[in-house]
Amino acid sequence: MDSDSELQMSKRRRRSNQREDQPVLGMENLPYEIVADIISRLPFSSLVQFRYVCRAWRNLAQDQHNLESLDHFHNSNTADENSYLCLIFHCDYPIRNHLCFVAYPFDHCGKEAQIVKKIHTPFCGLMPEFDVVGSCNGLLCLSDSLYNDALYIYNPFTRDYRELPKSIQFPNQEVIYGFGFHPITKEYKVVKIVYYRNAHRGSWHRFRVYRPQSEVQVLTLGSSNWRSIGKTSHYLHHWPAQVLVNGRLHWVTWRRRYHPGRKLISFDLGDEQFREVPKPEADGLNRWDYHLLVVRGCLAAVFYCSFGKLEMWVMKEYGVKEAWVKELSIASHVPKALKQDVDRSWKISKIAIRGRYVRVLCVLGSGQILLEYKSRALVLYDPNGGNFQDLVFQGMPKWFQTVVHLGRLNQIHTLVC
Repeated sequence: MDSDSELQMSKRRRRSNQREDQPVLGMENLPYEIVADIISRLPFSSLVQFRYVCRAWRNLAQDQHNLESLDHFHNSNTADENSYLCLIFHCDYPIRNHLCFVAYPFDHCGKEAQIVKKIHTPFCGLMPEFDVVGSCNGLLCLSDSLYNDALYIYNPFTRDYRELPKSIQFPNQEVIYGFGFHPITKEYKVVKIVYYRNAHRGSWHRFRVYRPQSEVQVLTLGSSNWRSIGKTSHYLHHWPAQVLVNGRLHWVTWRRRYHPGRKLISFDLGDEQFREVPKPEADGLNRWDYHLLVVRGCLAAVFYCSFGKLEMWVMKEYGVKEAWVKELSIASHVPKALKQDVDRSWKISKIAIRGRYVRVLCVLGSGQILLEYKSRALVLYDPNGGNFQDLVFQGMPKWFQTVVHLGRLNQIHTLVC
């Protein structure tokens, strides 16, 4: 028995020595230029997987300087300006909140539908219900929708996240959050706007009637304390979400009695001041509801008109009222998904209750318009031919809030202490 075991050990040593003598031709020995060239040809959503190829590539992914270089290399070697684009779907139906995504280009014409992939949220046990505050430079800001006390900054593709410090809570509060980056100060900030009143009865709808008190707090990423900057006289609507243009966050106000028009309000992340932004001057627009988006780096507004028609206006020069230009009109359309019967259990979904409108999400590099219909369907609209095309993906959730996200390989520890 001893001789047999010694013989086996001897064979193992010879095999090990042979492996050491043989040249290693694996991925670990590839030059950096070749690795970068390989990565530049991958869809952005696949970049996070390269860290699992080998140990050397994992070490490469853990160095922020290398990540920034790969990010730049991928961008410079990709002709399509939407190569970083993906759609993140926030779902709260049927039970737990979760995120999933589909990457651009959207393959809706192939034989097999493009697959919607789930995004792992490591902190879901600590925050089972959440809202997506916003997306900025590859980072998502998520807020606790149950207690309004937890906030996370999360990169869904590197899976890097940080919980932000807690802030002061108020009785009977309703909270509006904002998240963005200022290009001059180079700072990321979270804005918390709290509306509250010192009473134990009444609904939030009555808050707006009786003029609640307010408190505005700001947190600069990297600091450990929230700063109170006073109050605001504007009653901002939290749905649809904020829009970030030129370092300024934008919301629309609630509709008030005897004042059917809804104001357009900005918050400058540089000087931390609220300002009213002029709306387009056209007949009837003050009476219509509208939502905001970014079009080619400019602030844009989509107005709901009669018979389901939409009008999109773009502010070509920021802050100039005369710079608003009507770019296009979108006719009424009913996607196939809206014609299907709906289970009555949808009433447990906050997203389903909020999503009663049509939203223009973005304008793609091809000129096509991407729309979300009542949190149930995605549609591509071609303004040249006036054609609509329903987008259907494998594993598409029944109810969802779509977030247009530009992926990046940012490591949050470089932004947050």
